[in-house]
Amino acid sequence: MYRVCGCCGPLRPRYKRLVDNIFPEDPKDGLSKSDMEKLTFYAVSAPEKLDRIGAYLAERLSRDVVRHRYGNVVIAMEALDQLLMACHSQSIKPFVESFLHMVAKLLESREPDLQVLGTNSFVKFANIEEDTPSYHRRYDFFVSQFSAMCHSTHEDTETRTRIRVAGIKGLQGVVRKTVNDELQAIIWEPQHMDKLIPSMLFNMQDSEDLDSTPSGSVSQDGEENPAALAESCFRELLGRAAYGNMNNAVRPVLVHLDNHHLWDPNEFAVSCFRIIMYSIQAQHSHHVIQQVLNHLDTHNKNTPRARAGIVQVLLETVAIAAKGSVGPTVLEVFNTLLKHLRMSVDFELGESSRRNSSTSVSSGRGKESEERIVQNAIIQTIGFFGGNLPDYQRAEVMMFIMGKVPVYGTPCHTLDTVTSGFKSKSMAAALPSPFLDPLFSISLMEDSELRQLVFEILHNIIDRHDNRAKLRGIRIIPNVAALKIKREKISKQDVAFMKKHGQQLYRHIYLGCKEEDNVHKNFELLFTTLAILTIELANEEVVIDLIRLSIALQDMALANEENMPMFIRCGIMALVAAYLNFLSQMIANPPFCQHVSKVNHRLEDRLLYFQTADMAECLAGPGYNAERLSVPYVPQVTDEDRLTRRKSFVDTISLQVDIVSNCLPDKVAEEITFETLKKAIDTTGLEEQEREKRRQVMEKFQKAPFEEIAAHCESKANMLHDRLAKIFELTIRPPPSPSGVVSISSGHTQHQSVPVYEMKFPDLCVY
Repeated sequence: MYRVCGCCGPLRPRYKRLVDNIFPEDPKDGLSKSDMEKLTFYAVSAPEKLDRIGAYLAERLSRDVVRHRYGNVVIAMEALDQLLMACHSQSIKPFVESFLHMVAKLLESREPDLQVLGTNSFVKFANIEEDTPSYHRRYDFFVSQFSAMCHSTHEDTETRTRIRVAGIKGLQGVVRKTVNDELQAIIWEPQHMDKLIPSMLFNMQDSEDLDSTPSGSVSQDGEENPAALAESCFRELLGRAAYGNMNNAVRPVLVHLDNHHLWDPNEFAVSCFRIIMYSIQAQHSHHVIQQVLNHLDTHNKNTPRARAGIVQVLLETVAIAAKGSVGPTVLEVFNTLLKHLRMSVDFELGESSRRNSSTSVSSGRGKESEERIVQNAIIQTIGFFGGNLPDYQRAEVMMFIMGKVPVYGTPCHTLDTVTSGFKSKSMAAALPSPFLDPLFSISLMEDSELRQLVFEILHNIIDRHDNRAKLRGIRIIPNVAALKIKREKISKQDVAFMKKHGQQLYRHIYLGCKEEDNVHKNFELLFTTLAILTIELANEEVVIDLIRLSIALQDMALANEENMPMFIRCGIMALVAAYLNFLSQMIANPPFCQHVSKVNHRLEDRLLYFQTADMAECLAGPGYNAERLSVPYVPQVTDEDRLTRRKSFVDTISLQVDIVSNCLPDKVAEEITFETLKKAIDTTGLEEQEREKRRQVMEKFQKAPFEEIAAHCESKANMLHDRLAKIFELTIRPPPSPSGVVSISSGHTQHQSVPVYEMKFPDLCVY
């Protein structure tokens, strides 16, 4: 009996004895290496015992944690780490479950040392590549616990840093263990990303750490830097994100920036999205851009500076995105940007009107200037985005902008950025009619700065050889050859373009010259426009047209039938002199150059100007159809004024008087006589009448009730509609024919024959 009792110790299972032997009597002595080697050999030789070894180690560790025997806890975790590294058999799965259970026990404790110990063991486990995937293992607890550690608020700074670093390392371990395992794709679900991403961003926000160690995760004193470590983990996570996971990875970033009000100022937001764009795969760039656009949509009521911050982040993403990788949603991107540009303009106008009706002037001006910040950010983003597009898409975007933004001036600022650096081989592709027509309509607005922008846009598109810088300033260039102008032979496509749109270009140059609010820059841009047209698009026929245009401008300034200010007349004369000097040298015609030089040196003589006959004589010979110079240039008739130009001047006046008399039946229509025309032409006192009329209109709109103003506008709209209907009725009729026309008089149909010799044909039909 005694012998049986004495054998109770040796009858314990061998794995327990081996586990017990690794713990020394004094925990300070550490793990017994020889006994650990025996335990490892036994585990490798009998892998079926691994689960029991793990369970027993977990039992001892739990007991030691409760009894605060932290030395034994450290020994147990070290033994577990070595067993994990040594064993890679199928039987390791149950052992891993025991190991993770022990790690969880340490993370749940309130002792920072135990939390760090458990994290380090988990990181070692995360670096082990398992032979077979795990079908049932989940890491939800570890994501939550490590995220909580990343937000540690421990009162001791050094301890707080240690806990945060451990939390970041733990999350990095979870990412490495799960991100490439298809069975662990659940890690990309929102409930996990909403913890992972903010935890990293929270530590990256520490600007002091970020500035102190920008290129590493260890500071100068050897302490690990949470900000740099979090950034490294953030980059690694994004680099492993697949196409279907991009939304779940980017959305928490946007939410974090919202919650912490990091759009204004937005330095951290910009930094985050730079990291995102450089970390993800290039083909996923458009996904990030789309996410930022959607975020801008959902926050369209935010403060102007916050919206500007989002737009500036969008600019960074566009700048980093590889050319051509922005995806098929190009127009959708521009649609969103233009929509917010229009909203910002509306906000600005609304604030301006409210400011006029309130006493708070300073706050209103501040809000208005902030909206300008938003608009400038959007325009800059559109320009940068458009600059990365191929020519065919850029032309499509230009037409899209003109059609989407009805706010005067806004399209011009936007297009100026989009067209910057635009190089198209064909003008027909660069300036299609759906884009050219609305652009030119803006060029006739009563705003000199808008007209300047229109011509700058044209320069961006037409100047394909970057000659603008050499042509700055309206001046007499003594030697054009010294400028080293770059040019190529005019292509057939460009010749066809000028045949189709040349008259439209000349018309707007002609009309743009006589705008009364023109300043010096307007004339400089007009000169540059004429010079660039000569370089890029002028063949012999276009040269003749440009000379005819110049003579017409000179005649307009000299005749002064429209009473233009002296500054405008002088500007036109200077423009004509400078341009003809440039043109004569570009076409290298010595007689023409001599005539131009002779006139330019004697402009003070009012009897000597550019003469059509002299220039026709200079250009006589092969190449130029000088006879066309004798035909005065007349601006092209457009759809806007074609109705009024179909009839003669007297017919048009009679029609207008008839319409007015019909609209106002209580007044007698005045008979058109020579005296009435004389009175109409007489401009004495006209300016005073106009000023008084404007004053009355302004006073009415400032003081009259809203209902009265609305009724007045409605009546004017109805009157305009009636007048247009009358014009169409009188002008758009089937032409007369010799077979006769049908008329209805007193209910009876009558046929009236028209002789051929009395019919009036359009000018284009007669030759």
